[in-house]
Amino acid sequence: MRRLLPLVVASLLIASPLQAAERLNVVASFSILADFVRNVGGDRVNLTTLVGADSDVHVYTPAPGDAKRIADARLVIVNGLGLEGWLPRLVQSSGSKATVVTASAGIAPLKLGSDSDPHAWQSIPNAKAYVTNIAGALAAAAPEDAEFFRAQAEAYLDKLETLDREVREAIAKIPPERRKVISTHDAFGYFAAEYGIQFIAPLGVSTETEPSARDIAGIISQIRAQKIPAVFLENISDDRLIRRIAAETGSKVGGTLISDGLTGEKGPAPTYIDMVRHNIKALTSALEH
Repeated sequence: MRRLLPLVVASLLIASPLQAAERLNVVASFSILADFVRNVGGDRVNLTTLVGADSDVHVYTPAPGDAKRIADARLVIVNGLGLEGWLPRLVQSSGSKATVVTASAGIAPLKLGSDSDPHAWQSIPNAKAYVTNIAGALAAAAPEDAEFFRAQAEAYLDKLETLDREVREAIAKIPPERRKVISTHDAFGYFAAEYGIQFIAPLGVSTETEPSARDIAGIISQIRAQKIPAVFLENISDDRLIRRIAAETGSKVGGTLISDGLTGEKGPAPTYIDMVRHNIKALTSALEH
């Protein structure tokens, strides 16, 4: 036994660096995809996220080190549907041989104006398709870990199934005639289509600038005419305008709905599941009564 022990120790010392080196280098374009990859890949992947927490993937400007991160990757996981317009050029300039994986593959896109709506993850059944696509890509890139990725994906898909039930049960408690909100954010088309909440844009109000007093008067008229019970206006910072809307319409002014990326660890939505729970709580508390 004594003679065997040094051999065991030596073999462990040799194996450890190899195992570390064999972890799959994966780049995710933004925080929601990174969360899916983390749940499936676990400790078998080295994960890099280009657009991190509390950042907007729509308007991202690639950082100097991003090309190197992509050059070092085996897989680059992207949303597709036109979300990352800045990414193809970055991949090309990096000279990377990485496989680019479109996580939304197979999902029928909704339209947002004349373009595809890229926010497909807002429907949990779509999120499950993302996870399945990611698990397949990881397994193909590292066949020796395929069983691990499959097991991880199944466990996470079970959690998403539970989350989907939670959302449907919460919305079922809202009277059908109250399932509508005004929102300045246009990222909830897939959520609306899947769960039956109607998201109505405020008429004539730009999402880029804060509404004027005249805009607010228009919103108040719209709320009254369409009997809208809740308002989510993410680009209003003046509490007096929000109080005026509530006082003149009886509508509840909700908090913030999180749509395009996760928050940091201390925020309300550090994971995808947290994000969905945050949003459904904000919606139901504004709409139920």
